[in-house]
Amino acid sequence: MKTLRFTKMHGLGNDFMVIDGVNQTFTPNAEQIQQWSNRHTGIGFDQLLLVEKSEQVGVDFRYRIFNADGGEVEQCGNGARCFVKFVSEKGLTDKKEIIVQTAKGLISPRLNDNGLITVNMGNPRFSANDVPFVLRANEQDADTSYIVVNGIDSAKMAILSMGNPHAVMLVDDVTTAPVANWGAALQQHHRFPERVNVGFMQILDDHHIKLRVFERGTGETQACGTGACAAVVAGVRWQLLAQDKDVQVSLPGGDLFIRYTADNQVLMTGEACSVFEGEIAL
Repeated sequence: MKTLRFTKMHGLGNDFMVIDGVNQTFTPNAEQIQQWSNRHTGIGFDQLLLVEKSEQVGVDFRYRIFNADGGEVEQCGNGARCFVKFVSEKGLTDKKEIIVQTAKGLISPRLNDNGLITVNMGNPRFSANDVPFVLRANEQDADTSYIVVNGIDSAKMAILSMGNPHAVMLVDDVTTAPVANWGAALQQHHRFPERVNVGFMQILDDHHIKLRVFERGTGETQACGTGACAAVVAGVRWQLLAQDKDVQVSLPGGDLFIRYTADNQVLMTGEACSVFEGEIAL
């Protein structure tokens, strides 16, 4: 019987099944991924990460991401940190900084001497087509919008892409925010044709926020790297958070540090942990 080797990893509790597709053959299957992601009868994870050789010159690896429902998505910040730690621990590269091909462009994660990992997540995008987001007739762009949720006008939301779609709203207290209710309604709202990740942000001061994220295809997770990036970008653009400074993002699973630079780059720093190695029958 053919078996597949994998590593279970997590970034602040956002957990992954990571597969080396360089030294073994694996063809993703949505039904199989759904079974493996089940926390009672499978391995249990938020996303499956697949490491592959890149076909682009000068690019080290290709990075593919599959949500627990089996759907392939474009980007995952916590997964990117686990990715660079995985390829280093497995001896797939001896570089401290690598260039990785994703479905929405290149990223460059770096393994720091202190064990933390910094990922340049690139440029946030704000046009409706890039998110994608369906504009009303009177709307000029997707930067900020009011969206009807469950028959009620929501608070204003920042709509943007970090390589995947995000809607970020301000709340007074993340503890009491309607994450499950509004998150589920918004992530499949008709104005988001490819669904959306929904962030609920509480600002403590201009260098520190609390955040909860309801991710498409998964539900609320312990941490969302691209969600943390999107929230800080939104806060800076609303002039509530400091630009070109590290902003501490406190998620249920722990803290990330996000810097939105004046030249429109987003840098994310945090930890990545290996949990166990395993083999599963195909």
